[in-house]
Amino acid sequence: MTDLPARRLLLVHAHPDDESINNGATMAKYAAEGARVTLVTCTLGEEGEVIPPGLAHLAADREDSLGAHRIGELAAAMAELGVEDHRFLGGPGRYRDSGMMGLEQNERANAFWHTDVDDAAPYLVEVIREVRPQVLVTYDPDGGYGHPDHIQAHRVAMRAADLAAEPAYRRDLGDPHTIAKVYWNCTPRSVVELAFERLRAAGKEIPFPGIATVDDVPGVVDDSVATAGIAGVEYAKAKTAAMRAHATQIAVDGPFFALSNELGQPLFGTEYYRLVRGEPGEPAADAPAPAREDDLFAGVAL
Repeated sequence: MTDLPARRLLLVHAHPDDESINNGATMAKYAAEGARVTLVTCTLGEEGEVIPPGLAHLAADREDSLGAHRIGELAAAMAELGVEDHRFLGGPGRYRDSGMMGLEQNERANAFWHTDVDDAAPYLVEVIREVRPQVLVTYDPDGGYGHPDHIQAHRVAMRAADLAAEPAYRRDLGDPHTIAKVYWNCTPRSVVELAFERLRAAGKEIPFPGIATVDDVPGVVDDSVATAGIAGVEYAKAKTAAMRAHATQIAVDGPFFALSNELGQPLFGTEYYRLVRGEPGEPAADAPAPAREDDLFAGVAL
């Protein structure tokens, strides 16, 4: 444990690409600053819709080889962000992408949504006790937008955080470790509304058939709910490259991107979080109202 970097950040996501969209700039920033950034992805994203026509054969209803392809996309994205430690929960393919809520795929025996939280959590406990992160980032209880795998990732992450700290729990998985701060992904409503105003103002410059709405953005919250904002403008290029690496799922054009619905969205350089466990650090002295932390490790004893 003595050779661990002073700052250690763990992110838990449902599918490859979620990390780059939600946290790409944050991950690149902390990796560049020498922190250990560990990503745990819970599924291979086998049920995702494929955007490029030339790769349509990978889809679940054809060759069903999208998951294996997305392992490569994730590796390429992490290389763009400078993140060296990325893993799949329980190993690649242990849990399958569940698809959207209500689909029959949710009931498959190996679907992530279908698994018992206490069966999945030990795999993450082992990672927590190995890496010993001070900060955990995951989704809110709704998973940002209600996707079964996002909700399940939240449940597994929070359960594993509790179990990892319990001295009597599974000492074969390592020594107990308490995570100092837990954050949920979010984006302040005013930030999203302003970004869409700029997107609409771009008019014919938008390279997609339509424009999404604020309601299409996961995790939009009232401004007061977001307690931290990580300014990643310096790392926006790395985030953009990481998102572009997920080519089956994301189409990127300049400061805009679209998913399989072909509706343009703004690409956010500053990423926001809600502190739900732990003590907040002092916000920057010159922080505009509402004052937010500008460092996820603020207040953490290193």
